[in-house]
Amino acid sequence: MLEEKMKSNCSLSIAGLDPSGGAGILADCKTFHAHGIYATCVVTCITAQNPFGVINIQEIDLKVIEDEIDQILDVYPIKYIKTGMLYSEDIIKLVSRKISEYDISAVVDPVMISESGSELAKDEYPEYIKKYLLKKSYLITPNIHEAEKLSGKSITNEEDMKEVAEYLSYDNNVVITGGHLKGNDILCFEDKIYEIKGNMIPSNNTHGTGCTYSSAVTSNLIKGENIVESCQKSNQFIQKAIKNGYNYAPNQFYEK
Repeated sequence: MLEEKMKSNCSLSIAGLDPSGGAGILADCKTFHAHGIYATCVVTCITAQNPFGVINIQEIDLKVIEDEIDQILDVYPIKYIKTGMLYSEDIIKLVSRKISEYDISAVVDPVMISESGSELAKDEYPEYIKKYLLKKSYLITPNIHEAEKLSGKSITNEEDMKEVAEYLSYDNNVVITGGHLKGNDILCFEDKIYEIKGNMIPSNNTHGTGCTYSSAVTSNLIKGENIVESCQKSNQFIQKAIKNGYNYAPNQFYEK
């Protein structure tokens, strides 16, 4: 029984590479490991960036991305994956197809803009996400700005967050993170709204918090928590990660 649990205690991040280590697949892998989850990863793009800006993006060849996914999922018994920076329509379509092919549950972080304000997606990206990926997602984890782009609605308060979460939940579950408002997350799960209490923490360690949060949610789901518990624990984890962050990035750590 223990052996089977250990075998399934792994996940996959499909995302971009941030060489500074605060966001993207490096942040995802650190977060998985901090939760006791074995991390695998598929690189979609290589970026030249640090916490203060992105100066270059190189998209990986589509066949290479497909081969990466197949080589991992053909071997590892992965139930939940996490997606981050997908960048283009072709990559989104590929990932959507692979989710169906391997019958896996996807936690989708619809990465569009970096913490520094740099664009991390091609034109019409929100439309591609809505057309190909949302209906294949188990849970989406947009921040307020991403939720606005996906819904076409403005968010100025928590009532707006609840309305948009309900609007976006027609094909999946949705948690809108509140780091750009008051720190509370709004989850819509099985047509019910949950307010997950958080705090606004005075800190510069916010580069990659969206990546860290969605990877924490994925980790908790793998460990058998339901969506509500997973989001609650991930909110607590990200607060601690921001408080203990390093050099303008959250610190993904082992809890004792």
